[in-house]
This record gives sequence, structure tokens and C-alpha cells, in this order.
Amino acid sequence: MVKDRRKGERRKTFRRHEDRVRHKNLAEGDRKLHSLLELGQIIGLDLQLKEMLLQIAQKACEVMEADRGSVFLYDPSTDELWSTVALGMKGEVIRIPSWSGLAGACFQDGKTINLEDVYQDPRFNKEVDAHTGYHTRSLLCMPLYTRAGSILGVIQLLNKKEGVFSEEDEAFLRIFGNHVSVFIEIAQLHQARIEALEHSKKDLEQLNRAKSRALDHLSHELRTPLAVIQGNIRILKRKTQAETPPVVREEFFGPLEKNLTRLSDIQHETDQIIRSYQKLEKEPKLKETDLRQSVFSETINLHPFAERIMENVRKQAGHRDIQFHLDGEKDLTLHIDPNVLEEILVGLLKNAVENTPDEGVIRVVLEQKSQWIQLKVQDFGIGITEENQRHLFEGLFHTLDTELYTSKKPYDFGAGGKGLDLLRIKTYGQRLGFDISAGSQRCPCLPTDRDLCPGRISSCPHCKTQDDCFNSGGSTFCIAFPVKER
Repeated sequence: MVKDRRKGERRKTFRRHEDRVRHKNLAEGDRKLHSLLELGQIIGLDLQLKEMLLQIAQKACEVMEADRGSVFLYDPSTDELWSTVALGMKGEVIRIPSWSGLAGACFQDGKTINLEDVYQDPRFNKEVDAHTGYHTRSLLCMPLYTRAGSILGVIQLLNKKEGVFSEEDEAFLRIFGNHVSVFIEIAQLHQARIEALEHSKKDLEQLNRAKSRALDHLSHELRTPLAVIQGNIRILKRKTQAETPPVVREEFFGPLEKNLTRLSDIQHETDQIIRSYQKLEKEPKLKETDLRQSVFSETINLHPFAERIMENVRKQAGHRDIQFHLDGEKDLTLHIDPNVLEEILVGLLKNAVENTPDEGVIRVVLEQKSQWIQLKVQDFGIGITEENQRHLFEGLFHTLDTELYTSKKPYDFGAGGKGLDLLRIKTYGQRLGFDISAGSQRCPCLPTDRDLCPGRISSCPHCKTQDDCFNSGGSTFCIAFPVKER
């Protein structure tokens, strides 16, 4: 009876041991499976490859209970394996030939390597341990593959903390590697897109510089011959008109002088645009404190200042039937060079006048929102197409086809320009620290640049009243100046 009792107790003890082992194995399996979920949460949408590799290696070491770990990726341009992750080595970048050491052997053969003692394998590079002072014992190295099946690199774990790497460790690392390969491949594609965009940006910058140099050269080359031609025409005109009767009739010179003047104006504006771009590229944006000490030298009461500018513009556009309104707060002040502010406001008003038909309205609004003082110039004209809105501040750009301009006289409806005023304002904003924005709604009756407005609301076949025109289209330009916190 005693013997049977002892045998029963041994069976119970053995069963309890088996239960503990089974429970431990289940807990270990749950822990490893849970780590796969954590991996996705840790990496998330972070597509920075170097940081991602660090997180992957840390998680692999934690789950597999390894002392160190690295993820080596293949660089086809150099035929090397590289790693920015080497735990315990201060994140040094490692580059090795794709065939070197155990990592290279794993990469070349595409087979898992699991060693209890790496020093017994001739492929192990002992110089690495000698260089780092670290002693490698056990190793588990496994290839990583892309979704297309090509080899991506290898993941390598060193020194199992208890015992050696088992077959279960291999099986789990294979699942783990399949997951991380997807993240790495996505990150590489993302990085390749960024590099392609950066390359395209650099190419575009080079093209822009080449365009600027070409236009600068063209503008310079045109200046002298145009002046010579204008001078010769004046001499020729005097000489031919001095003859009795005149050899050439006076009206013959009219078109020549008109077109030469136009060419000279184009050359002059082009030169100004180029100079504005060069300033925009070379001069950094000033800090608010520097800006106040250097350029913002006067305190200006905005309402009477804007009222005076509007009256001057109204006189310049006296041949137009347009109403001007000034609304908003009357006690706003601004620290700025008055000449700069006048140039900005005149440029915006001139732009509004040239895009507003007769019997139309232009409105200037002054207001403060939070720490910004806003100056808005609003017209109820034909508006700007979405395509053209993208290029408003570029200069050398027309919002109408060139042959559709009805006049070259400033302030005429449809007179148009080359965007020089808006480019200047953009340049000032870049240099002096204020923002410029624009919004526009194109008149639905004039959907394209080739659709012409008659230039007077009462002559429009689509609008029965002024309100019909006001509600159909228009543009608003907003200048936002930062104000000093009190």
C-alpha cells in the first residue's frame, strides 16, 4: 500500500510538472504571437527606414531573448549588406560584402543558419569580435524576402540568453521575418519615392535657374538693339519729314514706334521680374525683430492711408465707371515702410480694376484676426480660372491669351499685365515676413480664358442686374501682417 501511495504521488508530481511546462509553453507562444501585433503597432505608419530597422531589431531581441540583433539589407549598387542597427554598438553603420561572414553566407544561400558555437564554423568572421570586444557564442540568421520572392536581406540574432536557439525559435523568427519584410519593403518604396521627388525638385531648380539665366541674357541682349532701333527711327523720321514734300508720310512711323515701345516695355518688365526672382532666391525671410528694426520704420494708421491710396487709384482710373468702398476697422496701425505698403496696395487695386467691368465695385477691407492684421482687396469681376490661380505670383504670366488683350493702357478693363505687381508683393512678403493669399471664383458664363466679357455689366447678355454680375465671379487678395504680441 505504501509503495502504491508513493507511485501515485510521483504520478501527480509528474503531471503537475507537465502542466507547468505546458502552461509555460502556451504562455510563451501567446507572448510571441502578441509581439507580432505589437510590431505593427510600434511601426505603425512610420516609414523612416533607419528608425524602423532599430525597432524591428529591438523587438526581435526582446521576443527571442537574444542579447543582440541586426537587420542587414542588400544594397545592389555596391553589392553589400548594410545595417544601421547593431544593438550594443551605439548604432554604428555596418557595411560588409554580400558574401562575407555568416550573414553573407545566409544571404547568398538563402538558408537559415542556427549555430550553438559560431567559432566552430569557418564562415564566421572572428575579426568582428576582435574589433568590438564582444564574444559571440550562439547565432540565428535567417533570410528576408520581398513579396515577389526576391531576397531583401537577413535578420541576425546573437547569444540566446538561456540555452541555444531552438527549432521553435526558427519557426517563430520565420513568421516574424515575413511580417517585417512587408514593412521594410513599403519603407524602401516610400524612400525611393522621396528620393525621386528630391531628384525631380533639383532638376526643376536647375531648369528654373537655366530659364532665369536665359531670360536675363535675352533681356540684356534686347536692351541695346531696341535703343539703337528707336534712335535710328527718330533720326529717319526727322530727315524724311524735313524733305519737301516728305519722302515718307508721318503715319508710316506710328505703328513702328508703337510696337517698338511695346517691345521696350516687355524688355523692361521682364528685367524687373528677373531681378525680383533673384531677390526672392537670395534674400532670406527676416525675423520679426530684425524686420521691425530695419524696414518697419513708421507707424501707419491704415484706414486714412488706404483711403488716400484709393483716391489716387480712383483718379488714375477716372475713365472707368467703377465704385470703390473702404470698410473695416478704423483704428488699426501697422509698422511698415509706407512706400512698400503703397506699392502693395496700388498693385492690388490696379489688378482689381483691370479685372472688373464698368459699373462694377471694388472693396477694400481692413480687419484684425488674432495676431494678424489683414488687408483685403476684393473685386466682383470676371474671376480667375483654377488653372491660372496656380500661377498668379510667378510673373511672366497672363490670365488672358495675349491676342485677346483689348488695351495696353493701365487700368483699362482686360488690359492685363505680366504678373509683375503680384510677383513684387510675393517678393516683399518673402523678405519682410507677411503672407499673401488669393481666392477667386470664375464667372460661369466665361469658363475659359478665350471667353470674353463685354466690359460693362449692362452690356452683358447673361446678367440682368448688377447683383447678377456681383454674385457670378470675383477675386479676393489678402495680405496678412503679423502684429507684435502685447
